[in-house]
Amino acid sequence: MARVFVYGTLKKGQPNYKHMINTAKGLAKFQGRGRTVEKYPLVIAGKYNIPYMLNIPGTGHHIVGEIYSVDEQMLQFLDEFEGCPDMYQRTLMRIQVVEWEGKDGTGEADGVLECFVYSTATYPPEWVGLPYYDSYDSSGKHGLSYVLRESR
Repeated sequence: MARVFVYGTLKKGQPNYKHMINTAKGLAKFQGRGRTVEKYPLVIAGKYNIPYMLNIPGTGHHIVGEIYSVDEQMLQFLDEFEGCPDMYQRTLMRIQVVEWEGKDGTGEADGVLECFVYSTATYPPEWVGLPYYDSYDSSGKHGLSYVLRESR
């Protein structure tokens, strides 16, 4: 099993969460909530209002998200879903555990875990000038509702 940190549309209550609980795509077990140890810019960009964590460590905010344990099948699905490695790149990042539900004893409320995160180093330069968020919600105050793939 691999650990994945999700910060955007794959979180609970967000438009693509359905994929995380679709066992036909593999297994994803919610472990807890966390935030990035380093600061990163989280922007909402493009005509479909997609959340992107720009891979610029030290800039932006500590990004809040969810930690999952996923099997190889789900990891492969997520790579494909996230357009890895062209649109997003899957990299290991240090995640501070904020709240832990995992039963395997390896996570603690004050622990730091290495998790795979889909961020991007391949973005238009003007994205750096967009507003930065520390947490993503498709129906947030920003007014930039995510456009589902089936609606594009």
